[in-house]
Amino acid sequence: SDYYTEYAVGILAAIRNEIASGWLTRVKALVAEEFFADFLEMAAHLLDQGFKDAAAVLAGGTLEEHLRRLATATGIATSEPKDGKDVPRKANALNSELRAKDRYSLLDNKSIGSWLDLRNNAAHGHYNKYTAAQVEIMIAGVRDFVARTPA
Repeated sequence: SDYYTEYAVGILAAIRNEIASGWLTRVKALVAEEFFADFLEMAAHLLDQGFKDAAAVLAGGTLEEHLRRLATATGIATSEPKDGKDVPRKANALNSELRAKDRYSLLDNKSIGSWLDLRNNAAHGHYNKYTAAQVEIMIAGVRDFVARTPA
């Protein structure tokens, strides 16, 4: 009985040490990275099949979710009260505030602004304001940005 108690205490101590050293955070980041990679792969597949508009919306949604995760990790509110309800903050506002807190470079900030504009054009039916080649660049850029800036 003492053997099992000592064994269990050893396991719990090892778990506590792993959590204290950031293991749980690293696993969470890996899962999120894989999740985003899957959505960006879907966007690339849609683009390959000739669906540039859907690809742009999906890649833009992936970017927006990553900005929300970065904001949360940086202590930036991702929602605000409006008419008695909490509403999500606009991605452009999060982008500006993340840049102001030096979460990433001015160049990343400008690229993100451009990608968000492209996504908005796609989401609002302005399909002639961008090309499939621009969506391809957007997907590659979002993929790179997500990989370089874990939340």
